[in-house]
Amino acid sequence: MAPLSAPELEAILESAFPGNEVPRVESVVGDEVLCSLSVSARHGRPGGTLSGPVMMMLADTTAWMAILAQVGEVLLAVTTSLHIDFLRKPDLENDLMARGRLLKLGRKLAVVDVELFSRGHQPLVAKAQVTYSLPTSHDAASDR
Repeated sequence: MAPLSAPELEAILESAFPGNEVPRVESVVGDEVLCSLSVSARHGRPGGTLSGPVMMMLADTTAWMAILAQVGEVLLAVTTSLHIDFLRKPDLENDLMARGRLLKLGRKLAVVDVELFSRGHQPLVAKAQVTYSLPTSHDAASDR
């Protein structure tokens, strides 16, 4: 199976979460996906920084996109573990970016490394490792 493209992944997000704000899939290159989320004061928390749940959502979604880019539209792949380290304060003026790289793609589990940073800035604001459980072929067949 050929890897899914950024537009194909965005269509999956829009279909899976109709009417919700979803990240933008900017690129798919090999086993790496780059996603972005436009942020504003409504994503903030006291202290003028981005809220942790927003960063975790982008990390999780980016991991899901990195996996689907390789395995196709397997919507029943689910998060089993998400570990995140918040490294520094992101700003609320630039998009939050996430670069997800597939570390392992097994029959039952997939592991993705995700780096989060503000658009146009080098230092990471957070680093996550996300593990997904992949459905069995029987589960995947019922997913279609």
